[in-house]
Formats: sequence, structure tokens, C-alpha cells
Amino acid sequence: MQRWSVLVVLMTALPLAAAPAQDQRPWEKKEWEACLNTGGVLALDVQIAGCSAIIEAGTETPANMAVAFYSRGLAYVDATQYGRAIADFDQALRIEPASASVFYSRGLAFLRIGQYDRAIADFDQAIRLDPADAEALLGRALAHNGKGELEKEIQDYDEVIRLTPDNARAFYNRGLAHTRNGDSERAIADFDQAVRLDPKDVDALIVRGNAYSDEGQFDRAIQDYDEAIRLDPRSAVAFYNRGNAWHGKREFDRAIEDYSEAIRLDPDDADAFASRGDAYEQKGQYDRAIHDYDQAIRLSPGDPEALNSRCYARASAGHLEAALGDCNEALRLKPDAAHILDSRGFTYLKMGQLKEAIADYDAALKIDPRNAEALFGRGVALRRQGNGAAAADADIAAANAIDSGVEAKLARRGLVP
Repeated sequence: MQRWSVLVVLMTALPLAAAPAQDQRPWEKKEWEACLNTGGVLALDVQIAGCSAIIEAGTETPANMAVAFYSRGLAYVDATQYGRAIADFDQALRIEPASASVFYSRGLAFLRIGQYDRAIADFDQAIRLDPADAEALLGRALAHNGKGELEKEIQDYDEVIRLTPDNARAFYNRGLAHTRNGDSERAIADFDQAVRLDPKDVDALIVRGNAYSDEGQFDRAIQDYDEAIRLDPRSAVAFYNRGNAWHGKREFDRAIEDYSEAIRLDPDDADAFASRGDAYEQKGQYDRAIHDYDQAIRLSPGDPEALNSRCYARASAGHLEAALGDCNEALRLKPDAAHILDSRGFTYLKMGQLKEAIADYDAALKIDPRNAEALFGRGVALRRQGNGAAAADADIAAANAIDSGVEAKLARRGLVP
């Protein structure tokens, strides 16, 4: 399981409030100095209090009142008080209904609270008023992402890149979109551009490494993770993903080293415990694997994958009743998972419950006909029943044709024809 970095968000790119109209020179007042908070040097509560004093006095021109509402709205956004921010942006728009900046900022507030349709509507207005506003296009792309509208999201990133070809964020986010679309080649091309524009961007290096890993290019992935770790030696995500690459190369000791460092840096990372457990399981160190799965399940109690992994490790170690309990719970959470049905079939087979094993293997193969372990296990179960030799031989032969190493793998777990 790769750990992908999140989309780059835009709250750091909020536009500054404009100075009030010059005919009254109110910016010289203490309240205006606080409200505008030029350079962001004042605390947010001071900024909010300054704007509130201006709004409550009600003596400013309409244009200046719009600035006060807008500036207080920006402060509320920074304070994550999005409802209050939206209310202030509403007031600013009643006074200045053609302000692209206010539509943009309200759109970001809606985006932060997951109201994607309203965010898109505001970004649409900002773009209508200023078609070259790359920030509004980026915001709308993120809202489309929230709605799962992948094609529209990519189209907005395309336009951002056309307008601002040196925009590393747009390349980074479009690369993530291409990844979700299953297009690793385009994703890598975009991450290349993001890294070219910002060679110290640790997140871009990590996601490019993930894309290389997805393509089976583990050595190139490791190079990116190495550079990410050089830039940020405390990046648990970089160590975790480099561990995955070593795992993909079947260099399990090096994978375990990286997973261990990821856990040291982030002791609450359930994925790192589960992945280290997988590496120990591959080495046949089942007790260590089970211990790591215990930790993963403690941190993420409803994870069917960790339960399935512990089931398989327990069954391999001969702890069959405990294994069966794990598989049953995993299937309750994820009833149509072929690999979990295969694990329970394996457990039943080791328990000598051949009928139940065959039923689970049948169900697994109905979902995934090319599951080599399920085919091999069913073949062994049929052979042990003693009344289906031809079918058993066919299953075992088909399993070996799909995966030439399946027989040796299962033999290490105590399962032989």
C-alpha cells in the first residue's frame, strides 16, 4: 500500500484586503491597522477585533465596510471559523457584488467545509470576473476533486498550467489526478515538472517515487525516496514508502529497517506496523508478524486487511482457532474479498475441515479465477478428500501455471499436496 501525499491546498494564497478609500484616510486609525493586518504580523483575535470595531461603528463608506467585512472574513478563515467567514463574505458581496477576490475567498471557505457545489459556484463567479485567475481555477479543481469529478479536475489544472506554466502546485495536483485515473506515465511526467520547478519539494519526490513503484520501477522509486529523506530525515512517509519499494524488490530486511524507522518517527502509523508485519511474514517470522498486526489492529480496529493478514500469519504458525476468528471478522467487514476467503480456506484446510475449505476456495475463485493460492489450496483439499483426483490435479496445474512459486510458498506454510 503506497502512502500518497494529499493535494496541495490553497489557503496560503488568500489575497490581501484592499486599502479603504483614500478620501477619508481611515487606514491611519488604529482599528484599520489591526483590521488590515498588513504582513500578517498581528494575532488573529487582534485583527478580528479591529474589523469588528469598524463594522459596529457603522461610520465608514460602503466600500470601506466591504473591506472590513472581507478582511475579518479572511481572519476567520485563518482561524478555521468558516461559518463566520462565509457570513462576512456574504456581507462584503452584498456591497461589492463584482469582487472576484471575495468570491474566491468564500469559495475556499466552502471548500474547507466540504460544500463542494457552493465552492464551485463561487469559483465560477471569480473566474467569470477574472478569467486569468489561476488561484480560482486551482480552487475549483480541488472542489471537483472533492466531488470525484476527475475529468473536470484535470481540465482545470490544464488551464492553470496554460496560464501559469511554472505553477508547481498545479503539476503536483494534476499528477495525483492522473494517478487516480490509473495513468502512471502522465503522473510521472507531471511530478517531473513539479520537481524541476521545486527540487526541494519532498512531497513531489515521494509521490513520483510512488508512481515509479506502481510501475514496478523500484530502483528509480528508491532514488526519489533517498532524496526525500536527505531533504527531510524525519519524513515517516518517505521511510514507509521506501520500505514498500524494498518489499517490492523482495529485500525484506531493508524493508523492515525502513518500516521500523517510520514507526519510530510515527508510532501511531497502523500502515507501517501492518507492512512490517507483511515483511516478517514473508520471512517466515510469524510471531513477529503477528505482533505487528496486533499493533496495526490496535491502532485501526476495523481494518479488514490487517485482520486478514493476522489470520494468515496465525494459520501459518498453527494458531488455527485464533486465525479463524480473525478471518471471520475480516469477512464480516469485507464479505466479498477473494483474498480473505482464500485465507479462511487455507485455515480450514489446515484444520482438516475440507468441505468448508473447498467452499471458501470456490467462493474466492468465483470472484478471482486467477487466484493461484486458492486454486492450489482447492486442489490439495480435493486430493485429500480422495474422490476428485482429476479435478485436484487440474487445479494444482493451473495454480502453478499462473504462479510458478505458489507450491514452494505454501509448502513453507505447511501446505503440501
